[in-house]
Amino acid sequence: MPYDEALAERLRATLKRRKGITERKMFGGLCFMLNGNMAFGVMKNELMVRVGPDAYEDALAQRHCRDMDFTGRPMKGMVYVASMGFHKDADLKAWIERGLKHARSLPAK
Repeated sequence: MPYDEALAERLRATLKRRKGITERKMFGGLCFMLNGNMAFGVMKNELMVRVGPDAYEDALAQRHCRDMDFTGRPMKGMVYVASMGFHKDADLKAWIERGLKHARSLPAK
C-alpha cells in the first residue's frame, strides 16, 4: 500500500475550500502543496508534516510524532505523525495548520 487513501480523503475534505492547494506524488506517498511548497502529506498510514526548522523541536515533543527519517537520516523540519496523533478531526486540523503555517512563510513557486 503506497499510502492510506482514506487519510488522503480526510485531508481533501478538510482542504476543499482552501485556495492554492495542489497534490503531488512524492517520497512514495502523496503530498499537499500550498502555492507550490510542500505542507504535509501521507506516507503509508502516517501523516507527514513539514513544520520547518523553527517549529521542529516543538513538533517532536508532541505525542505520536517522530523524525521523518525515510532516508536513514532525520530531515530537520519534517515529521511523521502516527495515526493515533490525528485520530480526532481536531488533531488532524491542528497538524494541517502547522504544515500550512510553514508553507505560508515560504515564497510561492
